[in-house]
Amino acid sequence: MSQPRQSRALVIVNTDFCGSDGQATFGTRRGARREAEKLSNTLSRLNYRVKLMHNKTAKEIEELYQQESGCEHGEYFVSVISSHGEQGLVFGCDSEPVKLTRIFQILASKKCPVLTQIPKIFFIQACRGEELDPGVMVECDSGDPVPGGFSDYLSIPPQTAVMFACSPGYVAFLNISGSMFLQALLKVLEGEERHLDLNRLMTRINWEVAFCCQARGTYQGCKEMPCFVTNLLQEVFPFSS
Repeated sequence: MSQPRQSRALVIVNTDFCGSDGQATFGTRRGARREAEKLSNTLSRLNYRVKLMHNKTAKEIEELYQQESGCEHGEYFVSVISSHGEQGLVFGCDSEPVKLTRIFQILASKKCPVLTQIPKIFFIQACRGEELDPGVMVECDSGDPVPGGFSDYLSIPPQTAVMFACSPGYVAFLNISGSMFLQALLKVLEGEERHLDLNRLMTRINWEVAFCCQARGTYQGCKEMPCFVTNLLQEVFPFSS
């Protein structure tokens, strides 16, 4: 009797950035590498076949997803991207942007029939703007939308779920101990919450970051609010191994 195919996970972490002239551009992302290694080990224990990639250029990031589109997959595909970013994009280690819509399109059903029915789950640790969240609770019926804030959502194909470290327009925090978002993800995956369906699991991460985490140092007291969008068509339990 043949063994079922393993679910696959792709973890991409960029920590050092330079331009075409070889000069450093963005700041070094201290703590991100060790955090990504912990996530990779945790996913491996949850029976994922993990590919961990460090410091990839924008072109190389696209190529990694192209490679995944041709692989044999199990029940799920999970990807973690940890890098500098802006609204709708992340940066390669060459400081060139990669549009998230481009990544989603590579794995969309028309482009990648092998992944048509497989839930594709992304966790994106990257800034989505430059605004700081002071963590003040307010009541409002409406507000000014962030330009382009919903374009990411509308471009997410079926059978795909994406969780962002922060809301559109805001920064995502990282220190030498790791990021608020991926540390919360690790906590959930290493606890009993991993047995929850994906929507409930993501909501637990939202709560953990919103109420239990705050920035230190220069941005002491600032908060972060993850958010997620899903086009999945059924409940899924991707980490209940």
